[in-house]
Amino acid sequence: MKYLTGFILGIIFTILIMNLTSNIEKPFSFFSDNMTEPSDSVDENQIKIMKDRIILDIQNASLGRYAPSGSMLPILNEKSNGIRVPVYSEKDIKIGDIITFKTKEGLIIHRVIEIGKDDKGWYAITKRDNNPVSDGKIRFSQIKYKTIGVLW
Repeated sequence: MKYLTGFILGIIFTILIMNLTSNIEKPFSFFSDNMTEPSDSVDENQIKIMKDRIILDIQNASLGRYAPSGSMLPILNEKSNGIRVPVYSEKDIKIGDIITFKTKEGLIIHRVIEIGKDDKGWYAITKRDNNPVSDGKIRFSQIKYKTIGVLW
């Protein structure tokens, strides 16, 4: 009974906090999948919202299109319009970021779950959002883009 009371009090506390900061949209979930969100790569001053258009002032951006694999659902699918930028330094990549990297099979887009260094230098470990198996070590030279936004 004390666990149920604590659970209910937790929900009430969360609702109160959400109401006190009602001008900020917040996702609400009882469950966590331990997924780290991408780093914030677009500053507010780079976004201009007008009556008839939205302008994103982002240098070297391009549109990413995706195969219907389902590996990155619900974030990306074949109908998503990804906004991506080239990466120039290892410092551009953070845990949680979604990156595009080159393999023998072609371009792959997965989420960074770990960053490290070994005797060969910097690496990122990536994986699909819908698969518990990682891709192994991805070297910086393989990384082509970082996804900084998605439009559906």
